[in-house]
Amino acid sequence: MDQAYRLPEGGRIDRKKPVSISFNGQTVQGYAGDTVASALLANGIHLVARSFKYHRPRGIVTHGSDEPNALLDVDRGRGRSDPNNRATVVEVFNGLAVASQNHWPSLDFDVGEVNDLLSPVIVSGFYYKTFMWPRTFWTKVYEPRIRAAAGLGRAPTVADPDRYQYRHAHCDVLVVGSGPAGLTAALAASESGKRVIIVDEQAELGGSLLHDVTSLIDGIPAQDWVRQAVDTLDSRANVVVLPRTTAFGYYNHNHIALAERVTDHLADPSSNLPRERLWQVRAKQVVLATGSHERPLVFADNDRPGIMLAESVRAFINRYGVAPGRQIVFATSGASAYTAAADAKAAGLAVSVVDVRSEAECGPEVAQLRSMGCEVLTGHTVVASRGRKRVTGLIVAPVSADGRVGARRTLRCDCVGMSGGWTPAIHLFSQSRAKARYEPSLDAFVPGTSVQAERSVGAAKGAYQLGECLRQGWMAGAEAAEHVSERTFDATNSPAGFKPVRVLPTDVNPKRLRAFVDFQNDVTAKDIRLAVREGFESIEHVKRYTTTGMATDQGKTSNMNALGLVAGTLDRPIPAVGTTTFRLPYTPTTFGAFVGPSRHHLFDPIRTTPIHEWAAAHGAEFENVGLWKRAWYFPKAGEDMHAAMARECKAARTSVGIFDASTLGKIEVVGPDAAEFMNRIYTNAWLKLEPGKCRYGLMLKEDGYIMDDGVVARLAHDRFHVTTTTGGAPRVLAHMEDYLQTEWPDLKVFLTSITEQYAVIALQGPKAREVIEPLVTDIDLSPGAFPHMSVRTGFICGIPCRLFRVSFTGELGFEINVPSDYGQSVWEAIFERGKPFGITPYGTETMHVLRAEKGFIIVGQETDGTVTPDDLGLSGLIAKTKPDFVGKRSLSRPDIVSAGRKQLVGLVTDNPNEVLEEGAQIVMDPNQTIPMRMVGHVTSSYWSSNCDRSIALALLAGGRSRMGSRVYVTTPTGFTTAKICEPVFFDPAGERVNA
Repeated sequence: MDQAYRLPEGGRIDRKKPVSISFNGQTVQGYAGDTVASALLANGIHLVARSFKYHRPRGIVTHGSDEPNALLDVDRGRGRSDPNNRATVVEVFNGLAVASQNHWPSLDFDVGEVNDLLSPVIVSGFYYKTFMWPRTFWTKVYEPRIRAAAGLGRAPTVADPDRYQYRHAHCDVLVVGSGPAGLTAALAASESGKRVIIVDEQAELGGSLLHDVTSLIDGIPAQDWVRQAVDTLDSRANVVVLPRTTAFGYYNHNHIALAERVTDHLADPSSNLPRERLWQVRAKQVVLATGSHERPLVFADNDRPGIMLAESVRAFINRYGVAPGRQIVFATSGASAYTAAADAKAAGLAVSVVDVRSEAECGPEVAQLRSMGCEVLTGHTVVASRGRKRVTGLIVAPVSADGRVGARRTLRCDCVGMSGGWTPAIHLFSQSRAKARYEPSLDAFVPGTSVQAERSVGAAKGAYQLGECLRQGWMAGAEAAEHVSERTFDATNSPAGFKPVRVLPTDVNPKRLRAFVDFQNDVTAKDIRLAVREGFESIEHVKRYTTTGMATDQGKTSNMNALGLVAGTLDRPIPAVGTTTFRLPYTPTTFGAFVGPSRHHLFDPIRTTPIHEWAAAHGAEFENVGLWKRAWYFPKAGEDMHAAMARECKAARTSVGIFDASTLGKIEVVGPDAAEFMNRIYTNAWLKLEPGKCRYGLMLKEDGYIMDDGVVARLAHDRFHVTTTTGGAPRVLAHMEDYLQTEWPDLKVFLTSITEQYAVIALQGPKAREVIEPLVTDIDLSPGAFPHMSVRTGFICGIPCRLFRVSFTGELGFEINVPSDYGQSVWEAIFERGKPFGITPYGTETMHVLRAEKGFIIVGQETDGTVTPDDLGLSGLIAKTKPDFVGKRSLSRPDIVSAGRKQLVGLVTDNPNEVLEEGAQIVMDPNQTIPMRMVGHVTSSYWSSNCDRSIALALLAGGRSRMGSRVYVTTPTGFTTAKICEPVFFDPAGERVNA
């Protein structure tokens, strides 16, 4: 198609670079710098979509991210297809294919338009009233059909081939928005030398100045001033400039989320670049220069293609060199539309203006436009529009002072620019948890008192004059950077005042008026009034009942009109009605940006210890433990897992074994109240534990059941080194933080995860002391100086270490904590030193056997979320004198103290070679009728080379009272018999650990 509506000159497009795109299979010409919307308009295409509910013909309304209608499926080739992209923000390139949505069989002829004929029936709340009877129809008829009709575009069916990235950044000042206020804020802040980031969702910085061809700033054209400002910012090393970047979420502590579109505008992007980059920025100060949204006017059939916002008409003319129409009528209730009308007239287009304000309410803008030869009808209303797939006329009529509508008149046109005033974009301000306040003179909610280190400026604060925007931005940037700097600007100021009008006066019964408030969801003024009449007075209830403001544009253009209608119907002031919630994201954000690199093998990330590479090089087989890769066993040539385990178990009992325990959770609890905190969070006592000593700690949930366990070392009076289970570290830290922040905020305690800061090498066996003694300095390893359950700090191989004398095997044992970077080198030194002693690396399976031989529990294996300390024979770990600890009150619940609870016992099979299956059920009588009464289950079961037989641990009802009895355990083929015994199978006196 030729670009019949492309102006012969002007715009910021590159006319030397023609571009061809496809719209519904039809070739459309454009230029580099166009958006899909401007290219379509340049080719005379106004019909681009169908509305959601009534399938009415719809066209382009805006020029930015607030577009409610022109939602297209965009295909960038090579499987890069996604729906519901706003044509006004999608940049064109050769080969881009876009398609309209929500119609069948075609955009021009859509059978769904029959809904428009049924609109008198399909009113607000229709679904809630209709799909209730008969009830059986819901699952068979209503729900399937509603689901089939729901949605606009179709989700992609092939995997997304693009990459996405995360980026974390810190700055002193973050400026959101690069219009006049944002640019001056960034300029002022960056003068101080502090780190500044400025972001804008458009492809270029400049905001509204990009389509301002008449204003002067300090004596030069506004667009030249923008170019100089951007060049200055680019030249400053302390400034990061991010175009095509939307600030979509404002979180606590000045944490701002940004979505940067990196390659969507490129025809052939490099494979080295991501499609999008999610920035998470922590800023000391934030300046919100987010601008404002123009409001549409509400009148009959105000949704026809070709009816758009007045400022958007101006943007298409001045920025893109496109005439949205040859004969344009501007319908307005304010002064800013006159600037757009003047620019359209200067571009050679036929222009007339219809202003609902009386002549006395208008300013000098009326005379100025009339002097250009334009017809201006003040004191006139718009009654309706004509046309079907494109507007062909606007029906207007005079309005008397008492509100009576006079004789109708039709103004021929092929485009309408409507302007009902302005609404500050306070979405991010509201997300910061600050409260907006209503400003009657602006008929809008504006930022109130900030609750974070934030400043709103310019149109986002309700300042619509260019000079004031520049001044506010400069002051905010200077204050945010703590940089005293005075600056004045000489700027051209365009008229911006307006008269709020919820629905334009009409001579039609309001109950029959099809005047749209929310274009995307087909919500009319009468729908909102009906919702109020039916008892929905809360604005949040009205929103959900009518669906106004619930579309992808989140009511950016419709919310204030809807609020005004509700307030007027209820005869209440707007502040009493309030606003709806400004939820993030500010504009639709792709799932890919949120997911980032977390896909394929990165979706389930692998964590490895500092000693992983050594283990892999020495033939280790690995198992997945949560996200960790842990050495499972170390087979030698010809060994299967069982043979390797038997060898490793023997070595740990007879000489020395070495084990990588780096995955243990590790948390530092520090502060003057650290001991008191430990006393409250664990079951046992901690106040009298001396520095240099360790204690086994048991942690309960509020319900009294075991949550986690681990050895805790007291390094100093105000410092504890807490170990947790491998999989329990995040859960335990969150549990601790929860209580510290919500229950005991008075305690002066700091919690720090140090899991990845330390590599842990467990050396176990009778030769352990001899192996490390020559390597350790500043620590006396003799039994008297360093007894079991002690901790010392010193050096091993010259590396600082925290040396624990603890054991998970029942043997003489040491756990060596060194900084992770030195983990492998210390491991290798110990291994080399241990060779004469037959040092043997062992894995997790051997570790499980060794601990089972001693009856040591594993949380998550011997516990299942319903096990108490007494069930495991650990009631001695419950302090009797402490006033309270987490879970204490629950331990006295009747179900917890009742007889017959499952208790930990040992099991030995009558056939010593038979290894029970973990999870196998236990019964007392195999001959009982079905259903059989199960009395317990096996929790751990292994072949023990040290005991030369199979061993098992089990939870058994009344287990301790059944010692010596025989039970029947299920097997794949039936039952086997086993004897109940104490759950300690090796060294029951515990003498070896104190060697």
